[in-house]
Amino acid sequence: MFDKILIANRGEIACRVIRTARRMGIRTVAVHSEADAKAMHVQMADEAVCIGPAPVGESYLRGDVILDVAKRTGAQAIHPGYGFLSENAGFAAACAEAGVVFIGPPIDAIRVMGSKAESKRLMANADVPLVPGYHGTDQDFATLSAEAERIGYPVLVKASAGGGGKGMRVVRAAAELADAVAGAQREAKAAFGDDSLLLEKYLARPRHVEIQVFCDTHGNGVYLFERDCSVQRRHQKVIEEAPAPDLPDDLRRRMGEAAVAAAKAVSYVGAGTVEFLYEDGGFYFIEMNTRLQVEHPVTEKITGLDLVEWQLRVAAGSELPLRQDQLTRRGHAFEARLYAEDPQRDFLPAIGRLLRLRPPSESEHVRVDTGVREGDSVTMFYDPMIAKLIVWDEDRDSALRRLRVALAEYEVVGVTTNVAFLGAIAGHPAFRAVEIDTGFIERHRADLLPPPAPVADRALAAASLSVLLKRREEAQAALRARSDRHSPWLLANGWRLNEENHYDLRLMDGETAREVTLHFRGDDYEVAVDGGHAIPVAGVALADGVLTATLDGMRTRATVVQQGLDITVLIDGAVSRLTLDDPSARAAEQEGGSGRLTAPMPGTVVRVLVEPGQSVEAGAPLMLLEAMKMEHTIKAPAAGIVSAVNFSAGDQVSEGVDLLVLDIAEA
Repeated sequence: MFDKILIANRGEIACRVIRTARRMGIRTVAVHSEADAKAMHVQMADEAVCIGPAPVGESYLRGDVILDVAKRTGAQAIHPGYGFLSENAGFAAACAEAGVVFIGPPIDAIRVMGSKAESKRLMANADVPLVPGYHGTDQDFATLSAEAERIGYPVLVKASAGGGGKGMRVVRAAAELADAVAGAQREAKAAFGDDSLLLEKYLARPRHVEIQVFCDTHGNGVYLFERDCSVQRRHQKVIEEAPAPDLPDDLRRRMGEAAVAAAKAVSYVGAGTVEFLYEDGGFYFIEMNTRLQVEHPVTEKITGLDLVEWQLRVAAGSELPLRQDQLTRRGHAFEARLYAEDPQRDFLPAIGRLLRLRPPSESEHVRVDTGVREGDSVTMFYDPMIAKLIVWDEDRDSALRRLRVALAEYEVVGVTTNVAFLGAIAGHPAFRAVEIDTGFIERHRADLLPPPAPVADRALAAASLSVLLKRREEAQAALRARSDRHSPWLLANGWRLNEENHYDLRLMDGETAREVTLHFRGDDYEVAVDGGHAIPVAGVALADGVLTATLDGMRTRATVVQQGLDITVLIDGAVSRLTLDDPSARAAEQEGGSGRLTAPMPGTVVRVLVEPGQSVEAGAPLMLLEAMKMEHTIKAPAAGIVSAVNFSAGDQVSEGVDLLVLDIAEA
């Protein structure tokens, strides 16, 4: 077994590999970009080496630099994780030449399975079922057109070298083919440097079922059952489960045997995944991923095995720990991928600092794989995955219930996430009834992505109570600093002589102003929202951002996070965002500032709209910043004079740097 390995990756998969290596007594070397200097995987590893600037092309894709680090640190093997260099045959070859073990399959297997067309020609020879299609090398349009007619419309045009939905088009009639081919070729060329295409019969409502396979250098090969990954958006998986529900056992066996045959056809070694489309009792090979999959934890949960440990043992030359007849599965598992993205904006990635990150408690039933911590930032440079939430129970219904509960408990504040979207899928009647296929999300889009609703009264009440309690604590602290600690003025309970006291707040729910009145009732309150009936509030407490109170007889627990005037409230998995419209607070915020306007996220300066010495009004746009394909306008918080502009159009900026300095005019 190896004494030391290098992990050529970052984020949750790097942390995942480090955990298993540590358990096995293997030392680890992390590599990181300049942007990841304080990342979780860097802190976890025994050693860490910086390999370049933030862009992946200058760091995590620099195979030559990573190999040099492996040699300098004495690492005997490299685990590539997934993504980056994991399916790069050139990097695997360079490892072999340098005498460093690549923890993955043989070079030829990576190369063959990396080409959709070549892999399907090989699978046809191995009698692995294929979707009717064309996988030839003749890319002349006349040939493609004739093959499409032979297959029969609708057909799927796919990039031969690609993945992730790039270079893929559904063509429903012959008249659409020319435009689809041209568009797919352009996209494939830009993404993969290869514009060759293949054609397949388009299946109307298939399920995506994949088989986890493992082979060793001694000729042994097994399948570790199957996963269903049908719930996808833009051809990318969202929720996966194992085993695939509602499949006959004979079909599971035949798919597993076909997957092992596919692996042995390329003399495979290590962990791999053979992906099939399944429809109406038939299954068809799509592709083989020559690496560990993102969704491997659901297989681990139903088998009780550690697949990373298997990878390390096989790479070190050992035989597979178990044979096919020794493998068993128990229960059902789901994995939900938590992303910093906005489902309401076509899943556009989001970036920012994780002001609050509290996952559900881990147990036998709940597992969280992550590579970030509270306070870390999701940046523009890397995949915006926050975590993988994995749940397990004895049957599908029980596991699905645990998934819904765990998603409701997950607290993420600071970036827009897909947590509510995942919860909507997990709670959808069609998902519970296993009415699933690759078109599930599009078919149920209206249910899964409803228009934003007004913030609920409970959330408004929680936000208002939190603001009041924080201000009361600040007032008490100020009084304690200069008063007798027994002074009655320290009560700060809203008591007034001969009159009822109340507290008015104005909160912005998007563009809508919401009015909240808090009436003092001894040690308790009454809350009226938008002039409505006041409801009693009792037993109010606030600790570590968690507000507990009995609202109108119902005990409520809400997480309330306030940053400046922005307030986020989380109740039972629902996230509400509000802005405090308080002139005194706004004035205090501006007065307390230095007039320095900082970058809210890493990005690129698109335009500078002002120059030093220019007078501006409150709200005037000063600079445009682009990050993750979104433009963010830096506006003047108050009237004043621009005294400095620190960046020009085209400059890259880091989060928190001073973009401009504004001398705020006195009121």
